[in-house]
Parts: sequence; C-alpha cells; structure tokens
Amino acid sequence: MNDSKKKLLLGVVYTRRNLDGPVFCNHGIAQQKKNLIEARLKELNIEFVNLDFLNEEGIIFDGLDAHKVARHFTEKGVDALFCPHVNFGTEDAIAKIGKLMQKPLLLWALRDDAPDAEGNRATDSQCGLFATSKVLQQFGVPFSYMTNCTLSDPTFERVLSNFLAASQVVKSFRGMRVGQIGTRPDPFWSVKCNELQLLERFGIEVVPQTMIDLQNCFEDILKTEQSALEKEVARFQSEFKTSVSVDALTRTSALKRAIRKWADEMELDAVASSCWGPMRQMAGIASCFTFGELTGENLPVCCETDINGAISSVMSRAATRWQKPGFFPDITMRHPTNDNAELLWHCGVFPGNTATKECKPEIGCNFDEDRPTVSNFKVESGDITICRFDGIQDNYQLLMAQGKSVDGPMTKGSYGWFEFENWPQLEHKLIYGPYIHHCAAVYAKVSPVLFEACRYIPGLQADPISPGSQALEAFLI
Repeated sequence: MNDSKKKLLLGVVYTRRNLDGPVFCNHGIAQQKKNLIEARLKELNIEFVNLDFLNEEGIIFDGLDAHKVARHFTEKGVDALFCPHVNFGTEDAIAKIGKLMQKPLLLWALRDDAPDAEGNRATDSQCGLFATSKVLQQFGVPFSYMTNCTLSDPTFERVLSNFLAASQVVKSFRGMRVGQIGTRPDPFWSVKCNELQLLERFGIEVVPQTMIDLQNCFEDILKTEQSALEKEVARFQSEFKTSVSVDALTRTSALKRAIRKWADEMELDAVASSCWGPMRQMAGIASCFTFGELTGENLPVCCETDINGAISSVMSRAATRWQKPGFFPDITMRHPTNDNAELLWHCGVFPGNTATKECKPEIGCNFDEDRPTVSNFKVESGDITICRFDGIQDNYQLLMAQGKSVDGPMTKGSYGWFEFENWPQLEHKLIYGPYIHHCAAVYAKVSPVLFEACRYIPGLQADPISPGSQALEAFLI
C-alpha cells in the first residue's frame, strides 16, 4: 500500500452567516470561535488545512465560494471534511462543498455562550446545525454529526477521533487494489467472490499474478539477493525460536521478498493467495509464516485466496489508522468450559508482532504435512474486534464484534481464545451469513469506527453485534 493511503488530511470548513451585527452574528466573535477550535485541533495533533486562502477571516459565508473551496481541498488532497459552525452558518455552502467533494463530512458547532446581561445572543450555532443538516439531506450528502458541545467536553475528542478513523477506513476501501496469487483451493467454495461486482459497486480492483510469474521472481531472488536473505534469516533466528533448516528460512525470506516486490510494483493494498499444493511445490515450504510477516509489515496477506478476507483485513487495520497489529484467523471451535469464548486459530499465519510476550514465538512446521515454515504461538492478550466483509445475492454486509482474550487450552499453530458478550448470538449471525469461518481481527475496539465508515460506503450494510447498533449509536452521541 502506498504510504499516502495510510495518512489522513482533514479539510476544516469554518462557516458563519453573512451578517455582521453588533452582537448577533458578529464576525469578530465568529473569528474568536474559529481561533479556539483551531488551537484545539493543533493540540490534538490533527493534520488539517483550513480556509485561510479564501478570505481574511478564513471562514466561508457565501455559497458561491463552495467551488473555490472544493477545488482548493482537492488540490491539497483532503480526505475528510470537518464543518464547524462558528455562528448560524451558511447551510448551502456546506452542502455544496459536501456534494462536490464526496468525502466523509462531520457536522458540529461549538456550544453557544449564554446570553449577555442585556439578553443578547451572539451565535445561535446549534440552530444553524438543524438547518444545515436538512440541506445536506436535500443534496443527498451523507454526513456524521457530533453533539453540540464545548471543546473540553470528552465528546469532542471521542467523536472526532472516531470520525477520523472511519474516514481512514473509507479512504482505504475506495479504490482498493487486492492482489490475487494463483487460484483458490478447489474445496474452498466459501471464498468465492464476484470480482466484477466488487469493481462495479465499490471500485475494488483484483490484480492477478500467476504462480509461474511468482516462481520466476522467487528463484531470481534466491540467486541474486543472497546477502539480504542471509540478513533476514539471521533476524528470524534472533526473534523466533526455531529448529527448521536454514534453507527453509532462506526460501521463506525469498518468498516474502518476491510477494513484497510484486505488491509494491502493483501498488497493492492487500493480497489473497493460494497456499496449498502449487504454492508449496513452487517454494518448497509452507507459506504461512511468510504471509504472517508481510501482514505484520502492514501488507495484509490472506491465505486460501480469500479476496473478501483481504478486504476485511484492510478495513480492520485502517480502523486503527494502521497503528495496531492484527491477524487473520479461522473461527474454529467453542471453548471447552466457557460458553461465550471461541478459538481464533490458523495453521501458522499470524504475524510475530501479535505473539504473547510470555515466551518466545516459534517458527515450526504445519500440522498437516509437517512442512516448514509456519508460526507456532499463542497470541497476545487484549481486547480485539473481529470483522468480515462479505456478500451473497447482491447484498454486502460488514460483520463486527468486540471481544477479549481469555485462558484456554494450548493447540498447534497460531491461536488465541477470545470471549464475546453472547457467543451463541454471534454464532447464529455467522451461520445465517453471508459470512464464513474466516475473519479479520485487530487489537482495538473499533466497532464504532467500522459502523460509522459504512455510512459512506453505498451498498455496504453495517452488521454490528456485541455491541449492537443501538449501543454504537449511543457511543457516538
């Protein structure tokens, strides 16, 4: 993924009414409000551009200026819009900018001061929000809303941070490029997807690579990059406990570099790859550990050619703004004694940066062929969110659920036991679909982020559970 996709630039659209009374809608008071908001954004280390190019105030009060703002923001590469009303505001200006930009938009105003001793009100900002929200709906512009509050209210930082993370998901989702290496394993009908529909509906491109092309690159790296391979093998031996051969580790490094080279050349956001017979024959190893290490480097690589799984992985990582580690598990079996806990497992594809600190993680052999190289470890304890983007019969949904780690029996491969609020309810949700046994997991509580992001992705329905939609809506108030 291009590093620019992992950054977010906020466009701040301060707006006031085109009036200048002695107190009501006084432009000097509006300027003071703008300055307070701007200082708070800087305090939160938010990267943004404002309207200082537009006029002396840096505040829009004429709808005819909307095209100038949209053009300027587009040139700057703005990814999301924040529209503080510093008094009643200009509703058509905000709606026009929203329509032109087609970016996530957060509507808000600083809480109005009390009337002065003579009963004069200066701003009526909340009143303006009601007007602007109606016009945004008239223009068909989706938007988010933050409760009218002060800058020190916890609501401000919580909802703004959630909005920024949701905007990061939207940016990562739109125009996503998913690499496909080889074909799916024949028994895995459940990972089938509609490539054309992903492109037509969501703008998601699937970029194929044949196993022969990958093999040619892999073999070339083995011959020409010996020094780099030796260095990475030494890192593997330092960071992991392992008894597998140096040759297997060298092949692992070469495969990793071959996939990375192709992904960088094709500007891929994620990869869904074959990992059974042809891959094992081509590389002479199991590819699980390789996929995990690439995932740990913020290039999610999903096994069994699960394209929708790769999309899920990008969305979950973007929801943390690429700051928290994640993994791609099978939802495997219920806990033997905890009715609300489940085994999240895979044959060895979890990244090393998700391993528990209790003991050194291991590079070992897979459970079915005793073939190197796979990850063998329990994952770190903590709170997680699982999600799954999937669809059937033209309906696409995004499942999301939050859980926490619990103790459970040891098993082979990479694994962790996680408890959810109501596992039977979640199990039934998975069964009735359109989901499968694969999901993306990330070490953060990001259901509110994913829920909000779906507002800006037409054709994708949020499907939250534990917490459900009512609890998530309450969180965002």
